[in-house]
Amino acid sequence: MQRLWAIWRMAYIEQPEVEGCLFCNARDAADDEENYVLWRGDHSFVMLNAFPYNTGHLMVSPYRHVGHMAGVTAEEAAEWIAATGRSKQILASVFRAEGFNVGLNVGRCAGAGVEGHLHLHVVPRWNGDTNFMPVLSDHKVLPEGLKTTYEKLIGEFRRPE
Repeated sequence: MQRLWAIWRMAYIEQPEVEGCLFCNARDAADDEENYVLWRGDHSFVMLNAFPYNTGHLMVSPYRHVGHMAGVTAEEAAEWIAATGRSKQILASVFRAEGFNVGLNVGRCAGAGVEGHLHLHVVPRWNGDTNFMPVLSDHKVLPEGLKTTYEKLIGEFRRPE
């Protein structure tokens, strides 16, 4: 049997449960780097997913704690979608992503991990990025840690639009 070492993953496993809403906590936090917040607009923000499907997996969320699409204002929606598009452009540039999964999970049965606060997932994809690991062992191998990913992306998100 061969072993696959991912010793940096232990930090995720030992992380304490988050109290309150993940997105409201990140929204209100003073330290963007600690919370992996990459960009803040007037109505929404972009942050790294701490449990990514792929390197560069981002989440784009309105600031306001709203859990259904009908509750989003036109201003929030416009900025939220624009931030999603910009996130895709940056991921394509920095990581040379060849495609994307962009999705919104509304409700627990639809896969929402945080039910009460809408957020779009932006997951970069590459030809051949699926392999036997998720199929046979229910594991996904990520080639770099979150801090490294954050450092690669933050400069692009700080550039004027």
